[in-house]
Amino acid sequence: MSRVLILTNSSGGLYDFRNEFVEALLQEHEVFISLPDEVKTKELRAEGAKIIQTPIHRRGMNPLEDIRLYRNYRKLMKELRPDLVVTYTIKPNIYGGMCAGRLKIPHIATITGLGGAFDKKGLLLKLIVALYRMGLKRTACVFFQNRENRDICRGYGIGGQKERLVMGSGVSLERHHYEEYPSGTDTHFLFVGRVMKERGILEFVEAAKTLHSDSIFFDIMGFCDEDYEGMLDELEREGIVRQIGFQTEVHPYLAAASAIVVASFHEGMSNALIEGAATGRPVIASNICGCMEAFEDGVTGFGFTPGHADELIQAMEKFLALSREERARMGRCGREKMEREFDRKLVTGEYMEEVHLILQHK
Repeated sequence: MSRVLILTNSSGGLYDFRNEFVEALLQEHEVFISLPDEVKTKELRAEGAKIIQTPIHRRGMNPLEDIRLYRNYRKLMKELRPDLVVTYTIKPNIYGGMCAGRLKIPHIATITGLGGAFDKKGLLLKLIVALYRMGLKRTACVFFQNRENRDICRGYGIGGQKERLVMGSGVSLERHHYEEYPSGTDTHFLFVGRVMKERGILEFVEAAKTLHSDSIFFDIMGFCDEDYEGMLDELEREGIVRQIGFQTEVHPYLAAASAIVVASFHEGMSNALIEGAATGRPVIASNICGCMEAFEDGVTGFGFTPGHADELIQAMEKFLALSREERARMGRCGREKMEREFDRKLVTGEYMEEVHLILQHK
């Protein structure tokens, strides 16, 4: 059996969005997974994967920490001698890619989103570009989740030997099965995502202040990545928002919502949108790459310009004007779109095709 080493920054992200790929690998190969937490390690171990704890500061820019991560990855690859390395997210892609390249181990990387990294200026931007180039230049295949990310990387000369464009991580149509639209007259707008400025939390809060009422509610589900706890606690005391916090099982919350809101400034491909749509819920989403592919304006949801609270409010007002039957129809159209375009089995098949191509030529 070939050995496959997966490097990622989140066990939850790997299990929730890519577990079908992990399961497919386990049917044919010995799989090792390097990650920094234990949120879903029990489930991954139960499937047969071997877990290795590797600390990662996801958003930090401490050079000493990054050097330590590079050394940990290099040591791990020398000890395991994998036949293939698969990486997700920025630091595993960069530092795992550097190690795999220098040790001449085939490597598959996935750009799950560029965030605001390429909005930087001057020396910082040059450093980011240089790191990406070094991490991906020997990569056998780079998977991109939207055309904009692919084109940005092409523009900066970032890439591997081959590239493929996929519909994000796809969505599990079984796990996020269709649910009948909620009954009753209340409307629940559900913000899904990390609570941070780039995810549009401030615009969502502004909409909540404007539109909340005895029958219109604003719920927030996600881990607070930036210092908004005090503000949100005060708003919750005032009855303007409700904090659900980070949840490992999101489907029940999606099913209870009237509409899913994704207000991000940047996305690879929004898992929140495609999971919400698969559940049969209309979406209100940023008109950006990584979101626009996942909904049809006026058919499965409404779009708005990120960073513009007034446009978000207008989109919500359009939604509020719909009858329950019109909202339910919008949700059904979203589910049908997911079945046609975003089935995770299709995405898993593309990854496995690449794995077979690489390993048969080793």
